[in-house]
Amino acid sequence: MPKLNSNTDASLVLLLQKGNLMAFDSLYWRYHKALYANVFKLVKDQDVTEDIIQETFISLWQKKHLLKADSSVSGWLFVNCYHKSVNWQKKKLLEAKMNRIIADKLLEESVPDLYEQQMQLLEKAISQLSPQKRKVFELCKLQGKTYSETAKELNISAHTVKEYLAGAMAFIKEYALAHPEYKLALPVLWVISQ
Repeated sequence: MPKLNSNTDASLVLLLQKGNLMAFDSLYWRYHKALYANVFKLVKDQDVTEDIIQETFISLWQKKHLLKADSSVSGWLFVNCYHKSVNWQKKKLLEAKMNRIIADKLLEESVPDLYEQQMQLLEKAISQLSPQKRKVFELCKLQGKTYSETAKELNISAHTVKEYLAGAMAFIKEYALAHPEYKLALPVLWVISQ
């Protein structure tokens, strides 16, 4: 197969619109490094940076028919990444605000053993996870390790860590909601889901 590295962006967009995966690949590698640098400056997290870039290129593929060959595909990529980065930052700020509200609410609670009840419910749910999901949950949520750090420690891929953690979180939420005391666990579920 011929390499498309020497093609202009406009010719790559025309090929991309025809579903050419090599054109997509060429655009990806042509802009990945610069996009990574820009996004990382905003989010300061490697995993989030890679996720944003992947989402941007998925969006490029999905919207390839809307692109114009004479328009700047690099501009489209950078603007798309910027908006996704800003949205991620807004979400993190909202989560921090919600965490403060929950923490304040917990301090105001008159139920003396509320924290203990929440932790018991969480421990019961965690104890029913598979050993691998439990370990991933403990490392990421209780010890605050990143996907990359957890993957390295467990000798699995970061993608597998992400999948295990998503499965663990879904199970814990279902477990909490299936028990009458679930209302007591909502603040804990909010915090660990962040």
